[in-house]
Amino acid sequence: MSSLSLAVRDSGTMLRRNLLHARRYPSLTLNLLLTPVMLLLLFVYIFGDTMSAGIGDGGGGRAAYIAYIVPGILMMTIGSTVVGTAVSVSTDMTEGIIARFRTMAIHRGSVLVGHVIGSVLQAVASVVLVGAVGVAIGFRSVDATAVEWLAAFGLLVLFSLALTWIAVGMGLVSPNAEAAGNSAMPLILLPLLSSAFTPLDSMPGWFRPVAEYQPFTPAIETLRGLLLGTGIGNSGWLAAGWCLGLTVLGYLWATARFNGGTK
Repeated sequence: MSSLSLAVRDSGTMLRRNLLHARRYPSLTLNLLLTPVMLLLLFVYIFGDTMSAGIGDGGGGRAAYIAYIVPGILMMTIGSTVVGTAVSVSTDMTEGIIARFRTMAIHRGSVLVGHVIGSVLQAVASVVLVGAVGVAIGFRSVDATAVEWLAAFGLLVLFSLALTWIAVGMGLVSPNAEAAGNSAMPLILLPLLSSAFTPLDSMPGWFRPVAEYQPFTPAIETLRGLLLGTGIGNSGWLAAGWCLGLTVLGYLWATARFNGGTK
């Protein structure tokens, strides 16, 4: 069997293992998924009429705010979901299963690949579920073409991949599962400091750079433009650059840590 065939076979085995773990222990995924859903419902039904005043020219009521906030919540869902990846990786490291895998005749990189692919699949599934909630409360994307929908899906997958590799690195360097969950919390908090809930123009001048120069804002603005048919500007290139940069950084960090041995 060739090295490539061995890597594909073992990666598939590790992927099945991680998906089975997610199915047997759904509470973590469910808890992380509830965060963006609750924020969506909270901001739409409690703050929607007030927050919509800052959207566009004079706002447009709750319906306008639903259209504005859903793309941001979808990106936040990805950040929330991959926190579970950091916890899962750290659990594998601290419980000794990784040391067991190292003694077996399996492709070394398949352990991380299984975690990454499983996490991306879970993130995309979570986005679909949260998107369904958005549609149920009134979100519509009538102006998006088939190409824009395809580009939006591609962006969600790429962003999931980028954050997953970062989460894997966090899990590998954390001493336990609790620390991994805490270290990955910025992946949930950063969307709160972005343009997900309010436009950049409405933010104080001292705070605007924090929201503007971070990975979530260009990704959210790009997704918003694709789904709503509005202008994207340079957000698309910035989002692609962040995705590529974070993927490379996370991959190099995670593989270097994993190949370096146990904690």
